[in-house]
Amino acid sequence: MDMGNQHPSIIRLQEIQKEVRSIEQQVISFSGLSDDKNYKKLERILTKQLFEIDSVDTEGKGDIQQARKRAAQETERLLKELEQNANHPHRIEIQNIFQEAQSLVKEKIVPFYSGGNCVTEEFEEGIQDIILRLTHVKTGGKVSLRKARYHTLTKICAVQEIIEDCTRKQPSLPLSEDAHPSVAKINSVMCEVNKARGTLIALLMGVSSNETCRHLSCVLSGLLADLDALDVCGRTEIRNYRREVVEDINQLLRYLDLEEEADTTYAFDLGQNHSILKIEKALKRMREIKNEFLQAQSPPELYLSSKTELQGLIGQLDEVSLEKNPCIREARRRAVIEVQTLITHIDLKEALEKRASLASEAEEHPPHRAVWSILGNLAEIQGEVLSFDGNRADKNYIRLEELLTKQLLALDAVDPQGEEKCKAARKQAVKLAQNILSYLDLKSDEWEY
Repeated sequence: MDMGNQHPSIIRLQEIQKEVRSIEQQVISFSGLSDDKNYKKLERILTKQLFEIDSVDTEGKGDIQQARKRAAQETERLLKELEQNANHPHRIEIQNIFQEAQSLVKEKIVPFYSGGNCVTEEFEEGIQDIILRLTHVKTGGKVSLRKARYHTLTKICAVQEIIEDCTRKQPSLPLSEDAHPSVAKINSVMCEVNKARGTLIALLMGVSSNETCRHLSCVLSGLLADLDALDVCGRTEIRNYRREVVEDINQLLRYLDLEEEADTTYAFDLGQNHSILKIEKALKRMREIKNEFLQAQSPPELYLSSKTELQGLIGQLDEVSLEKNPCIREARRRAVIEVQTLITHIDLKEALEKRASLASEAEEHPPHRAVWSILGNLAEIQGEVLSFDGNRADKNYIRLEELLTKQLLALDAVDPQGEEKCKAARKQAVKLAQNILSYLDLKSDEWEY
C-alpha cells in the first residue's frame, strides 16, 4: 500500500516496529546476565517502545487496533526472550562454574603475581576440571548459550595458557646489567610485564576493579615503545633478550582482544568451523561403514577393508586442528571413541568367528568357555549400542544398560580356577563391557558443540 494513503497511526506503528526489529539480533544473541549493562540497555529500549505503542491513538478503528496489538506482541516477545536468555538454567550453570574459576584465581594466582606461593598442581587440575565441565554444558543450539559458553571458555583457557607459558617457559635471561646499560631497562620492562600478566589474568576473570583493559593496553604499548627506542649497539644477545620481552608483550596484547573476538559469530558458532566440518566428515563416513557392516549378509568379507578405512579415519581425526578450543577437542575425542568402538566391534566379531571355526569346545576349560559365551553376548549387545540413537529416558537405553550389567555380573560369577589365561580373558571381557557401558552413556548424553 502507498505509504501516503496510510493512516498516521499505522505509519507510526511501522516506525516503532522497525526500531524494535533493528535490535532483534542483539536480543537473540544476548549472552549476559540480568545485571549486565547491555541487558538493562536492551530492556530499556524495548520497554520504551512498548510505551510508544501504547500511546498510539487507534481512534476506535479495528485495523489500527490489530496493528497496535501485533506491534505490542512482537515487542513483548523480545522482552521475554531477553529475560529467558539471561535467566536460562544453563546460563546460570555457566555463571556458577565461572565463579568457581574466579575463586580459584583469587586464591592461587593473584597471590602468585604478588610474590606469594607458586602455582600448584591443585590449581592446574582445578582449572582443567572447570574447562571440561564447561564443554559439557548443553546449549541446545541456542545462540545465546553457545556465545556465553564460548565467551567463558575463552577467558578461562586464556588464563590457563598464560600460566602455562609463564611456568613452563624458563627465560634464558635476564642478562647481567653489567653487559650493557640497555639491559637494566629491559630488565625493568620485564618486571613490568610480569606485573601486567597478573593484572591481565585478574581482568579476564573479573576479579580486579582497579584496572581496565584500555589502561592495561596503553601500559603495554608504552613498554613496547620503550623497548623499541633502546639502542642495543648491535649486540646479538641483547637484541634476542629484547625480542623475547617484545614477544611476551605482544602475546598479552592479543589476549586483551579476546572480549571483542568472543562476540563474533564464527568464534562461538562452531557449525561451520573448519575443524568441526572435518570431524563431521569423518563421522559420516564411519556411520556409512558401520551401517554397511551391521547390515552385511557376510560380515567376514568386510573385516579387513572396514578396519583399514576406519584406521585411516583415526589418522584424519588426529590431524584435526583443535584451535585451542576445548569444544573442538571434546568433539574430536568423541569422534575417535566412535571410530575405535566400531573397530573393537569388528575385532570381536572376527575373533568369535575364528574361534567358532577352529576351537574344539570339548577340549576347552569350562570357565574359559563361559567367558567366550559372555563375549558372544557382548558382541550382540555392542551391535545394538552402535545403532542406538536416543537418550537416557528411552526404554531401549534402560534395556541395554540392564543387559550390560547382567553380563558384568555373569563375568563376576566366573571362577577361573587359578588358570592365568582365563583370568586374563575375564579381565579383558570386563573391560569391554565397561567400555560399552561408557560408550552407551556418551551416545545418550545429548552433548553438542
